[in-house]
Amino acid sequence: MIPKILISTGGGDPANYVSAVRAAGGEPTAAYLPAPDLSFDGLLLAGGGDVEPARFGQEDRGSRDMDPARDRAELALLDAFLGAGRPVLAICRGHQVVNVWAGGGLIQDLGPLVPNHQRAGDAVHPVRAEEGTLLRRLYGPVFPVNSNHHQGIGRLGRGLYASARSSDGVIEGLEHESLPLISVQFHPERMTGALARPDTVDGGTVFREFLRLCGKE
Repeated sequence: MIPKILISTGGGDPANYVSAVRAAGGEPTAAYLPAPDLSFDGLLLAGGGDVEPARFGQEDRGSRDMDPARDRAELALLDAFLGAGRPVLAICRGHQVVNVWAGGGLIQDLGPLVPNHQRAGDAVHPVRAEEGTLLRRLYGPVFPVNSNHHQGIGRLGRGLYASARSSDGVIEGLEHESLPLISVQFHPERMTGALARPDTVDGGTVFREFLRLCGKE
């Protein structure tokens, strides 16, 4: 069976996500504001703008490019997919949406103290994976990834734990104590296939693991 994957995007070009899912062996469908549809085997939350701060109980302190309609749609998608035990892969913005969904908070602007994460293009840096985590199993204790974001995970949501951090303390990976979730701050879709790069790990490994979870009965 080829797993069918719903990709929730911000309305921009989803080509990198589509290519990464397809290369890993899945059948992707990308849409902006998709309705929850459990005929799909898994959900991918793509990158994009910031979550509306009211969603996690804060005033606006530097958030950018907010899309309240997308926030509503993706929180409903998480309710549906994780509520049904369907696997979710969350990337960058998606990583942050997952934490908000679980009742956690965000750091709205990481500021100049963590400049390696805020560039016009991808910044490459090492992350350290915690023992016993999925990312540790996939990539080992320390591995290089890309980043392009100005926000980060704050207070952790219910059931979530940090599986990897950068050297400056930014949470780069989240896992859930019981739900089939892979959540990363970096961009594996830009580290695989035609976009594979020699200075990072293969992002395709994340997609293959996600599809393996989606293919379980």
